[in-house]
Amino acid sequence: MRGFTLQQADEGSIDYVERLLERADLPTADVRSGHGRFYVGRHGGARVGVGGLEIYGSDALLRSVAVEPSVRGRGFGTALCERLERKARSGDVETLYLLTRTAADFFASQGYVETEREATPPEIRETTEFAELCPSSATCLEKEL
Repeated sequence: MRGFTLQQADEGSIDYVERLLERADLPTADVRSGHGRFYVGRHGGARVGVGGLEIYGSDALLRSVAVEPSVRGRGFGTALCERLERKARSGDVETLYLLTRTAADFFASQGYVETEREATPPEIRETTEFAELCPSSATCLEKEL
């Protein structure tokens, strides 16, 4: 997407990450203290969404992808996923995993396939998101990069 950029969240933008995740009813408990790196998507200088990655060798957890309600349906979710996947690939990640309660269809449209939660690598299952923050009813998906 032309004009879309992705920047790692810093002290000046981490509050925004937490606020958008809270509005999207996504976990925020480990945003500042966890293993993940969060990113802010911008278009034309405006913040349009956020997402995170937790990398564990050749596997990673894609987490907390959220788009501002006022710009949903304009391709920013796809742009966020594509850029986060690119970052993961550059870190030698081969497989991305995620949990979702509400966006399984969106992620399926991005090439993710449903998998059993128990089939994920131990490092992914032991993340705070898998072990504590997301309910067992959340759909688990994966994507080979």
